[in-house]
Amino acid sequence: MNIAIIFAGGRGQRLNGAPDSIPKQFLEINKKPILIHTLSHFQQHPEIDKIYISMLSEYIDYTEKLVREYEIDKVQKIVEGGETAQESIYKALTAAAEENPEDSVVLIHDGVRPVITRRVISENIKSVNENGTGITSTPCYETILISGDGHTPREVPVRRETYAAQAPQSFRLGEIIEAHEKIRKTDTKYTDIVDSCTLFHKLGRETHLVKGNFGNIKITTPQDVYILQGILKFIEETELQEMALK
Repeated sequence: MNIAIIFAGGRGQRLNGAPDSIPKQFLEINKKPILIHTLSHFQQHPEIDKIYISMLSEYIDYTEKLVREYEIDKVQKIVEGGETAQESIYKALTAAAEENPEDSVVLIHDGVRPVITRRVISENIKSVNENGTGITSTPCYETILISGDGHTPREVPVRRETYAAQAPQSFRLGEIIEAHEKIRKTDTKYTDIVDSCTLFHKLGRETHLVKGNFGNIKITTPQDVYILQGILKFIEETELQEMALK
């Protein structure tokens, strides 16, 4: 069983600013909400069997409406998100665990990362089956600086050894839930744990890289929206050119 876990419980304050503005996952790009762009990749992928979503409680009904409207019928359940992204992921994972075997492959993905490719999804599934985990990542082309005070670099890693983690980040269902529960025994706020890869490494667990695609950006700032519009326009034009050549 291959399961997509989509966490989309954020309010997008960095993007919208106003506390009462629409969450970024529902902003429409090319006449479709960002969340639907994301879900469609997993809906259309032949290896994905089920989708579970964590969502802001007040937007669950609206999300159910969108799922019906856009015929995303692999969605099994939409659960209320938590105070943090990791808690939202944990809630969706536990919902999946109620209905699926522990050895199911789960691909944990941001609801606002809508340019994932079919190849990356397939490679994540393959990596979990062969290595136990799969962390989508791309090589860093900029020099990475590590600084504790924000003024002086404390460390400059060798650039050829640095990668930017993206999503999906993929695991066996039982193993990632076990990792969450170990962390939650002492830290329910998931302090400094920004993603599933960090969570696994905090427990001393090994992960394996999967080559990502550079257009797979996370929509966080207004600038990201403009970048996404450009990426989707490029994809659309490329697909039209390919159709014309057939």
